[in-house]
Order: sequence, then C-alpha cells, then structure tokens
Amino acid sequence: MKSVPKLVPVVVQDVRTNDVLMLAYTNRETLALTRKTGEMHYWSRSRKRVWRKGETSGHVQKVVSLHWDCDRDAILARVEQTGPACHRGTYSCFARKPFPARTLLRELWSVFEDRKRRPEPGSYVNRILESGDQAYRKVGEEAVEFILAAKGRDRKAIAGEAADLLFHTLLALFHRGVRLEEVEAEMEERRGKRRVERVLVAVPAGKKKTTKIANSREIARDRD
Repeated sequence: MKSVPKLVPVVVQDVRTNDVLMLAYTNRETLALTRKTGEMHYWSRSRKRVWRKGETSGHVQKVVSLHWDCDRDAILARVEQTGPACHRGTYSCFARKPFPARTLLRELWSVFEDRKRRPEPGSYVNRILESGDQAYRKVGEEAVEFILAAKGRDRKAIAGEAADLLFHTLLALFHRGVRLEEVEAEMEERRGKRRVERVLVAVPAGKKKTTKIANSREIARDRD
C-alpha cells in the first residue's frame, strides 16, 4: 500500500440513505485499525489520540467500504451507523434527521400537495381528489389494465400500464392521508434488518482469525 499522508479527512456516509454523517480525520495507524476491526477509527486532533467511533456512546460505525478520492488526499467511508452519528444526539453533524431522497415518487407527491393547496382549473389530479371514491376506483381499473398488458408481449404497453397503476396508487394514498414514509416503514419492517454484503479478506492457515474489509482499487491495494 502506498504511504498514507499524516492526516487525511474522512467524509462519512450513511450506506442506507447516502446522507453525509460527519467529517473526521484518519492516519496510517487509525486506517489500519479500521481495516482490521471493521469499525471506524479516527485520529482526534484535539485529544491527540486514536478514538474508535462509539467507544463511549455505543454509536459505532461498521465499515461497508472505503474509497480514496482521485487525488488520494481524502477518503469516503460508507458505513452502517448505530444510533445518532453526532455527539449532540442528532442523526448527523449536519442535520437532525435524514434528508428525504428526491425520487420521482416524491416529486409526484409534491405535485399532489401543490394541487391541494392551489387547485388548477382542468387539473386531472384535482378532479380525482375532489371526486371521493374515484381515486380508489381508478386503482382497481388500472390494476386490471396492467394485468391484461402484462399477459402480452408489448413491453412499452406493460410499462405504460405500470406507470398508470403506480400514479393512481400514489394518488389514492395521498387522498387517504397515508404518507410515503408509512409505506416505506412497513416495507422495511417486512424486509427485516438490512444486510450489507461484505467481502472478507481470507486469513492464512495458522494465523489468528480477524475480520478485515477488502476494498478493490481503494484502500486495500496500491493504486495503478
């Protein structure tokens, strides 16, 4: 492995949400400890010593992967965070809770909210929302059309009917006041604890077994 600079900034990222949790510093010693134990270790500039994240609070960070930047003067650490990352007890050092991902479904949800606040003449969304059970009947109609399309071979037709079904299901949820976060929480509970796949370094026979994180072309190997 090429030499590690005296102190390297580490940007720590939540592997579940991709949010940035904190910024810390590492050196050759703490980087080796991180790789050996599978938990993040840093160098405290104020205390002038090694510290393992969560050593007093229990809010440890399990390493998923480590990545050098293009100039090899900073590291991105993707971690599984236990509890809050910040010493203040907040989700991260930058926010009290995770930032919501701006997916297409959330963009649609924002459109629904806007139409509810500021109805527009001729708006399809307003017409469905104002028609009571029409929001739920449309889900049934679109489900049947999707099933019929799915039995065929026209991929574009299947995708189109799936889009209609998702749109109207989302609109029905909005009409009923059930938020996306509630659906996501239900799915997460059914899925169970998220398992993050790790690649382990093989330990030669006769040596004490230790777990190390293997990172291709990042930390474990010299760069080309």
